[in-house]
Amino acid sequence: MTNTQREERPERPAESDGTAHLFRALGRQLKFLRERAGMSQRELATATHCGEDLISAMERGVRTPQPEFLVLADRALNTGGLLEAAADEVREALARSRTRHPGWFRDFARTEAEAVALHEYSAQVVPGLLQTEAYARATFTQRRPLLSEETIEKRVADRLARQQVFERWPAPTFSYVLEETALRRPLGRRDVHVDQLRQLLRVGRLRNVEIQVMPTDRDEHPALDGTFTLITPKGRSQVAYTELYGHARLITEPEEVRFYSERYGIIRAQALSPRESLALIEKMLGER
Repeated sequence: MTNTQREERPERPAESDGTAHLFRALGRQLKFLRERAGMSQRELATATHCGEDLISAMERGVRTPQPEFLVLADRALNTGGLLEAAADEVREALARSRTRHPGWFRDFARTEAEAVALHEYSAQVVPGLLQTEAYARATFTQRRPLLSEETIEKRVADRLARQQVFERWPAPTFSYVLEETALRRPLGRRDVHVDQLRQLLRVGRLRNVEIQVMPTDRDEHPALDGTFTLITPKGRSQVAYTELYGHARLITEPEEVRFYSERYGIIRAQALSPRESLALIEKMLGER
C-alpha cells in the first residue's frame, strides 16, 4: 500500500459511525430554534455561559454541543425538553468518537482529554488546540502526500473537537511556548493569519492559559530537535509526547519525561513573558 493510499483510507472516521452527521443535524436544529426564539448568537451565549464563537461553531457542526450546554440551551430557548432529550445521545456519540483519531494518535488524544495540565513547545506552526478552523484547514491542505477533501474536513472537525478541553471545569492549566517564526508564517490567506493571531490573544487572556513567544534572535536554545508536549492526566504522573511525520511517541518512563520537563523549564525562562508575548502579537497585528 502506498503512502497516498494510506492517507486516503478512512481510519474509522466520525462519519462512519454517524457522529459527524448527528452533530451537524443538531447544529442546524440549534440554529433554527434560536432564530425561532428571536435570539442572537450573543444572547444565547450569555444565557448558556459560553462564547459567541462557540455558538457559531456548534451551529455549523464543527464543534460538539456538550450535554450540559444542551440542558441550558433548552431552557434559554424554551424548547420544552427537545434539546435536553438529545443530551444522552450526545454522551453516547462522544464516547464513540474517542476512537475516531488515527491509531497512532489515539493514546495522546485520550490522555489530552483527561489532562489537568498541558504544556507545549511548538516550532513550526500554532499548536492544534490554539488553531482557528481556517488555520487548521490550511495546515492540513498543505500536507504531503496530499490528503483528500474528505480527510481534510474530518481532521479539521476532530481538531476543533479537541479544543473543548478548554471548556472543562475545574479548568486545566495550559502553557505554550511558540517560536516567533511560527507566528510570522502567514499560512492560508492574509485574513486567516490575522484571525489566528487574534485567536491567540483571546485564548492567551484566559486565566488558565499562558502563551509565550521564543524570539528568533535568541542565541541559545535547549530544544533544537523539535516540538514536544508535556501532559499531566488526572491522578497520574506527567507524560511527554513527541510527533515527527506521523511517527508518534507517548513517553511514560519517568527519567525520560524528566528530560523534557527540564527542557521546557529552560525554554520558558528564555522566552518572552506572557505579557510581553501578547504585546508582541498585538504588534504583529498592527503590522498587517
